[in-house]
Amino acid sequence: MKKDNIDTLFEQLENEFDIQMPNSGHQNRFLEKLKQQPIIVDSKKEKLSYWKPFFAIAASIVLCLSIFTVMQQQEPEIKDLASVSPELSRTQDFFTLAIQSELATLEAERTPETEELINDALKQLQILEADYENLKKDLTTSGDDKRVVYAMISNFQNRIDVLEHVLQNIEEVKEFNAHASHQNTL
Repeated sequence: MKKDNIDTLFEQLENEFDIQMPNSGHQNRFLEKLKQQPIIVDSKKEKLSYWKPFFAIAASIVLCLSIFTVMQQQEPEIKDLASVSPELSRTQDFFTLAIQSELATLEAERTPETEELINDALKQLQILEADYENLKKDLTTSGDDKRVVYAMISNFQNRIDVLEHVLQNIEEVKEFNAHASHQNTL
């Protein structure tokens, strides 16, 4: 269909085409005229080309500053007692080992009779752990405030107290069961 339209168009314009050859030297005259015309340079492009190196330097500076700013905005490493002083590092190690030891003893005492006591103690320890994590954040933001340090040590002591209290309750349950089984046998 398109070919038919093109053929029809050429048939209609057949005698109207300029098919005469240009005079000899036409190309040379045309080139001479082009050479004689002043070269028009786009002043905007010319001005922009002078500024390109400055734009590149400015872009590099902006990029470096933005990277530096992003790096500065990252949260600082969260501190704990060990980061405050060597003495507090030893204190933290002592409490951590004591808590681990008490937890191991607690797990060894797990029986169907003590299951509920142990699970409740573990829930209380989780709450105290969450509080300790918040205290670590407070220590980081406060700049080693002594009140926060004391609260962290108190948190460790509270965890040990919870574990010791549960172990005492387990001993009482064991004594009660032993006493009850002794009375049943009489």
